[in-house]
Amino acid sequence: MISIPTYTLNDGTTIPALGLGTWPMDDAEAERAVATALEAGYRLVDTATNYRNETGVGLGVTRAGVPREEVVVATKLPGRHHGYEETLASFEESRARLGLEYVDLYLIHWPLPRVDKYVDSWKAMIRLREDGLVKSIGVSNFTVAHIERLEKETGVLPSVNQIELHPFFPQDELRAYHAEKGIVTESWSPLGRGSDLLEDPAIARIAEAHGVTPGQVVLRWHVQLGALPIPKSGDPERQRANLDVFAFELDADQLAAVSDRAHRRLGGDPDVHEEF
Repeated sequence: MISIPTYTLNDGTTIPALGLGTWPMDDAEAERAVATALEAGYRLVDTATNYRNETGVGLGVTRAGVPREEVVVATKLPGRHHGYEETLASFEESRARLGLEYVDLYLIHWPLPRVDKYVDSWKAMIRLREDGLVKSIGVSNFTVAHIERLEKETGVLPSVNQIELHPFFPQDELRAYHAEKGIVTESWSPLGRGSDLLEDPAIARIAEAHGVTPGQVVLRWHVQLGALPIPKSGDPERQRANLDVFAFELDADQLAAVSDRAHRRLGGDPDVHEEF
């Protein structure tokens, strides 16, 4: 079984340096994928209310038989439940679907600045952490301005910001801000879902030099940037390959070659994207 390094979050808890993404799996797929991933050595599983697979994720955690305290389960608040009381109620629904006494990491999925209730939701999440129902709280798809507002109005910084991050969109400025503030950068779509990234000749050459796959090269790039990738896979062999990125290292030229491409988003812009 592969051993995974960890990051210490700004609240003192720890989180594995690589995890399993579960979007867009249904409950049955998620149950199978989570169980096989945990058996392979994964200890971080990411879901969300809007993925509609929290029940399957919870069953997979139970089925794997790994001690609960060893597994970091993350889920996310949907846009339609922004607001203080709404967040508290939504969390209880997530916790019931997961079948867990507590959630390790709870994130606001998108800021929805037009709705302008993310600070109210953040205050509710602080309460959930104080009540021991959540170990760590964070955000997803937040910009520097959104995070600075949370800190200004509550005095509490997120432990994690889960953002679109891949070689087409390396987010240098936001990652630097996270590092300055002690926020862990978590990468969604780490392999550039829907793009031709893994067919790139430069990445293929680097993979051949190390005797690994192109996907492993890209995940190693994330690790060396100090980011925490959460690749999605339901295939046990690919799950193991995605996890096995801690035994080799890219040199400076190889890191630059992975990064050397025109930058573009593959997902939504947090300042305008709305997902309810």
